[in-house]
Amino acid sequence: MAARTTPTGASAARERLLRTATELFYREGIHAVGVDRIIAEAGVTRATFYRHFPSKEDLVEAYLGVEDANIRGAFDAAEASGAEPRQLVGLVIEGLADDVARNHTRGCPFINAAAEYPDPESGVRRTVGEHREWFRSELETVLGAAEVEAPEEAAAQLVLLRDAAMVGGYLDGWERVRPAFIAAATRTVGLDR
Repeated sequence: MAARTTPTGASAARERLLRTATELFYREGIHAVGVDRIIAEAGVTRATFYRHFPSKEDLVEAYLGVEDANIRGAFDAAEASGAEPRQLVGLVIEGLADDVARNHTRGCPFINAAAEYPDPESGVRRTVGEHREWFRSELETVLGAAEVEAPEEAAAQLVLLRDAAMVGGYLDGWERVRPAFIAAATRTVGLDR
């Protein structure tokens, strides 16, 4: 019999549902993947699905929560490296580039979700907005600590560069986009001086 909880005490069925949804939503699109398919591929019952996620939108929000947690974890790891502030900025830029190359070869999961949920008042769009606000704010903090000129403006530019890099990487291939992203990001924050 399969374990009902993970070593951390989380529901094993919930984790399977999230893992399955994360893979399918990102690879095929949210609206293209039905609840029945997620249930079947996760190997759970319909009742188990609805016990953990009252609606598909709740599952989508949880999926975006996983994406958010992964990016926050990458920032935490960079900050825990003990790098000096300007070095940390370089680590963040490299980390963003590595994330696109390894984990986000089909564009940004937040932008993709926003495209499928046009209502700005939906829970999904609120989740996207909260993530983007945190991301921009975290960049501002890192850039401010490194005494980058106009950290708020530079953070906004990095967000746009990352958005463009994720789309460009998907359309043109990351090997072509990565050098342009690194160069533009480095120039934006003044690390090229």
